[in-house]
Amino acid sequence: MKALILAAEARASMSSIKPTALIEVGGKPMLEHVILKLKTAGFDRIVINVHHLGEQIISFLEANNHFGVRIDISDERDYLLDTGGGIKNAARFFQGDEPFLIHNVDIFSNVNFQDIYTKHKETNPLATLLVSKRKTSRHLLFNKENHLCGWRNHETGEIKSHYPDFDPKQYEEYAFGGIHVVSPKIFEWMDEWTGKFSVINFYLAVCAKTTIQAYQPEELQLIDIDQPEALAKAEEWIKSALSE
Repeated sequence: MKALILAAEARASMSSIKPTALIEVGGKPMLEHVILKLKTAGFDRIVINVHHLGEQIISFLEANNHFGVRIDISDERDYLLDTGGGIKNAARFFQGDEPFLIHNVDIFSNVNFQDIYTKHKETNPLATLLVSKRKTSRHLLFNKENHLCGWRNHETGEIKSHYPDFDPKQYEEYAFGGIHVVSPKIFEWMDEWTGKFSVINFYLAVCAKTTIQAYQPEELQLIDIDQPEALAKAEEWIKSALSE
């Protein structure tokens, strides 16, 4: 099975001397946590995109013999392509009919990769998005069939949807969890999308024509490592798990 880890970034995030992917949580870089979890779940071919201090990530992987997994690099060191552009730039690694999992490097969760992957294969949408009721100002909006229909920013009041007469109050609000499984057909849908673009904006642009579905597992725990306080929370999570 194949997976793409989105490790490229424009900012130095919480460190100016190392990429976010190599910031340690529980004694291991975040990238290592994701790689090992994917490996345990049966993913044997992993692609990692790099940008900010990308050479450090490449050296880290080489020093650890790629953790016994085939790992390829999708190089964005010259120009950051954002999430959507980064996925499209890695298309050469995902040819064929096999779905692949995409994982933001700064996400910690207890999601079972096999479960979301199996759900995607059973229902065969263009993409299956991990979502939750996590508190955020920006929400994806899904209908009763769990199909993506729009987006809402509660702070600015901005609404995005390609459905006519769209009423956000009629839809279920979820936060995107930074993990999704997609069909390689996504690259056909991205054919007219070029350069730097957000995968969420892409999903919103095509969801009225194809199926982008939500996947909300029970008892999901998820931490987005975007602030020092989130990093501290992840440290406590790992300490708790090791003591059990």
